[in-house]
Amino acid sequence: MKLCRFALNELEPPRLGCLEGRHVLPYPPGETFATLTSPITDKAIALQDVSLLSPVEPSKIICVGRNYLKHAMELGNKVPDEPLLFLKAPSSIIADGETIELPPESQQVEHEGELGVVIGRTARKIGEDEDPLSYVLGYTCVNDVTARDLQRKDVQFTRAKSFDTFCPVGPFIVTDLNPLDVEVTTRLNGELKQRGRTSAMALSVPFLIRYISKIMTLYPGDLIATGTPAGVSKMKDGDLVEVEVEGIGVLRNQVRDTNL
Repeated sequence: MKLCRFALNELEPPRLGCLEGRHVLPYPPGETFATLTSPITDKAIALQDVSLLSPVEPSKIICVGRNYLKHAMELGNKVPDEPLLFLKAPSSIIADGETIELPPESQQVEHEGELGVVIGRTARKIGEDEDPLSYVLGYTCVNDVTARDLQRKDVQFTRAKSFDTFCPVGPFIVTDLNPLDVEVTTRLNGELKQRGRTSAMALSVPFLIRYISKIMTLYPGDLIATGTPAGVSKMKDGDLVEVEVEGIGVLRNQVRDTNL
């Protein structure tokens, strides 16, 4: 199943929906990821008549750094002994088709294509006898856009990761995906830049969910970005960056340099 957030116009609040072909089956107004029931099957709306929004509106975005060995190596780092976690500001989220803005503060903004995990029910201190994946609503594509020069300058990651537009997510959430072995690729203007399989992660998705839940409570709609394969590169004005996750689809965003 493919879940989405959509709006019919600027006056109505966003709604949740289920994508079927070229139509959206809406959920009842006010429905949330925590109370998801069944879509209204007799009120299908043509996809061309809605605006697809970012599929998530999380309370927090938890990211995992250096979770692929080759990516850690290309930046001159080793894979950490424990998960390297950091947060991106939720205000950095944009949808498929929206524009990544390059800020004047950075001269080296790079793409990082990743598998995103969307939490479906509240998770706190998940036990060893529980399946962490049972807390997952579904999976999506994430571009963890990074101002690499600021990341190196600041040491900690907050500023470099949290500029407005620095977290493209979408185009939707897929609920029936095995996250343990799917391909993640990133293309820049059609040229393949990143390719890796989640089976090559140093720390698996179930491990990460359980680990994070022991630090902070995860709420429905929260987003975990699970790390990026090797091949990150600088983006410039006019570029088109595409993040594709096998079994989900393609997240496409244009790049605009706000300095110009």
